[in-house]
Amino acid sequence: MQLEFWKRIKEEITIWRVGALPGILAIALVMATRITGSMQSLEWLVFDSFLRLRPQESIDERIIIIGINEEDISRINTYPIPDKELAILLRKLYSLSPREIGLDIFRNLPVEPGHSELVTAFQNFKNVIAIEKVLPEQVPPPLGLPTEKVGFVDQIIDTDGKLRRSLLATPTTKGYKFSLSLKLATAYLKQEGFHLENGIHDENTVRFGKTEFPRFLSNSGSYVQADDGGVQVLLNFRIGEERFRTLTLHDIKTGNFQPEWIRDRIVIIGVVASSVKDWITTSTISSTKPAPGRVYGVEVLAHTTSQIISSVLDKRVLLQTWSEGWEYLWILSWGLLGIVFARLTKSPFINLLAVVFASINLVFASYIFLIVWGLWVPIVPTILVLVLNGFGMTALYQYDQALRSRMNAHLALIERTFETIHNGPLQTLAKTLKCIKDRDLPPNELVPQLETELEKLNYELRGIYEFLQQEPITQGSCLYLRKGLLLNLKAPIHEVLYQVYNSTLERDFPCFKTLRVKIRTFDPVSDRYLSVEQKLGLCRFLEEALCNVGKHAKGVTRLEVTCTSYEGWCTLSIVDNGLGINSSKEGRGTQQFRNLAKQLKGKYRRSPRFPKGTLCELSWPLTRFCYC
Repeated sequence: MQLEFWKRIKEEITIWRVGALPGILAIALVMATRITGSMQSLEWLVFDSFLRLRPQESIDERIIIIGINEEDISRINTYPIPDKELAILLRKLYSLSPREIGLDIFRNLPVEPGHSELVTAFQNFKNVIAIEKVLPEQVPPPLGLPTEKVGFVDQIIDTDGKLRRSLLATPTTKGYKFSLSLKLATAYLKQEGFHLENGIHDENTVRFGKTEFPRFLSNSGSYVQADDGGVQVLLNFRIGEERFRTLTLHDIKTGNFQPEWIRDRIVIIGVVASSVKDWITTSTISSTKPAPGRVYGVEVLAHTTSQIISSVLDKRVLLQTWSEGWEYLWILSWGLLGIVFARLTKSPFINLLAVVFASINLVFASYIFLIVWGLWVPIVPTILVLVLNGFGMTALYQYDQALRSRMNAHLALIERTFETIHNGPLQTLAKTLKCIKDRDLPPNELVPQLETELEKLNYELRGIYEFLQQEPITQGSCLYLRKGLLLNLKAPIHEVLYQVYNSTLERDFPCFKTLRVKIRTFDPVSDRYLSVEQKLGLCRFLEEALCNVGKHAKGVTRLEVTCTSYEGWCTLSIVDNGLGINSSKEGRGTQQFRNLAKQLKGKYRRSPRFPKGTLCELSWPLTRFCYC
C-alpha cells in the first residue's frame, strides 16, 4: 500500500513537472523583463488609471487658489505681473487673516513699478512664503528674505513626461531645503499641534506625529533605478470635479468672494494662464481649465499641500509600495496559480473561465489595495504570468495528456493482443510442443496430429490479425475468443461470462475429455459500475482459469463454475477435482489477476482442495464508491 502511494506521488510529480519547469521559466522571464524597466510605461498607465478611477472626493476648503488668468493679465495689460499688483494682492489677503500665504511666482528680479512695496510686504507679513528653484538650475528667491520664508517648487518628472511624485526636501549646495508645499503644511499643522520631525521607521523621511510619509525609493513600484534623492513621496492627487476653491485676481480686487473662504486658510497664488505655460503633464487628473492632461503648477502645489495636511488630520491614505522582495513574491504566487489552473482544469474552456475569473479578482484586489490602503501592487507582470502560465501551460498539459493517452492506448493494445495470443495460439502451440515432448504417439500418428495443430495455430493467428485490422472502437468494446466469435462487452456481464465458458470448454484440451460433471451458475449480477476494461479482465480471468483446468487438471471429472452475488459482493469461482499444478511460483496470469482484484477493490485467491482439486476465485464489491 505504501509502495503504491509513493508510486502515485512520483507519477504526479512527473506530470506536474511538465508545466512547472516551463512555467517557472516564464515567470523568471517576466521578472527579468520587469527588472530591465521594459514594463515601466505600461505599469505607469495602469497606476494612473486606477488613481483616476477612485471615488470622488470632496473639496478641500483648507486650501484656496488665487489663479491669475488670461483676463487678469489683459486687465493689467502687461506681463510679468508688476510687483505693485502683487503687493496690493498680499495686503488685501493679509487683511482677511489667512493662516499662510504661498506666492508661486518668481521674484528674483524686480518688476517695476512697486518693487519697494513688495519688499515691504514681504518684511511685514510674517505668513508669506516666496519661492525659489534649486535643482538642477537655480533661480534665487526675492532678495532679503530669510530661509524660513522661502520654499522651492522643483518637481521631478518621469521619463514619459508625467508627474507622479513630489519632492518635499532635498540637500543643496546651500544646505538642506524644503518645498513650498511642505512649508505651508508645516505652518498650518503647527497650529494643530503637529510638528515636522524625522521618521521613526525610516529616519530619512519626514513625519507629523504618528503619520510617517513613505519615502519614494529608486525601485519603488514599477520604477527602475529612478532618481530618489532627497525626500520624495508618490503624489496622491485629489479626485473630484472641484478639488479646491479657485478665485481670480479680479475676484479679490472686486470683493467677489466670501471672507470666510480665506480666513484661517492656506492661500496659494499662481498663474493659470495658458500663455504663460506654467503647467505639468499628468494622467491622473484633468486640469480645471480646458488643457487635456495638463495641470497648472499652482494646482500641483495645492495637491501636495493638501496631501500632507489630509494624511495627518483626516487619515487620508498615503501612496506606498511593497519592498522588491514582496513584489516579486506576489508575481511568483500568481504565476504558480496559473500553473495550478493549467494542471487541474480538465478542458480549455474551464481553464479560460478560471484564468479570466482569477484575472478579474486580481485587478479588483489591486484596486482595493490602492483605494483602501494606498498600496500600489504590481498588476501588469502579475496578469502576464497568470495568463502565460494559465493558457500556455494548459497547452503543454493537454499535449502531455494526449501523449500519455496514446501511450496507454498503445500499451493496452499490446496487452490485449498478448492476452488474445496467450489464451489462443500459445495454448495451441503449448499443446503441440507437449505432444512432441511426451512422444505418446507413434511417428505415423504424430505427424498428422502436428499438422492438424499447426493448421489450427495458423487459423487462430489469421483470426487475430483480422481482428486487429478492425476499427479501434470495435476492438475496445469486443472480446476476441476465436475467428468468427466476438463477444460484445457492453452486454450484461453474466451473459458474456456464460459465452466465455461455453467457448472455452469447446476447445480441444486433453483434460476436458475426462470431464463427466459440469456445473455452471451465472446469476444476473449488477455490472452498472464495471467499465469495459474491467469486464474484459473478468472474461480473461475465467478463460485463463478454464484453460488451466483443460491443460493441467489431470484426471478431472468434475468442474463447477459459478458467478453469484451475496451481501453486496460478487464472486466468480472455478473449482475442479483434478490433480492440477502444485507450484508456489506465480505466473504472469496470477500477477495479472491480483492487479485486477486490486483495481476492483476486491480479492483474488488460488488454492488447492482436499483431497485433490483446485479453487480459483475472484470477488469484488458491487457498490460504486469502492471504485477509484
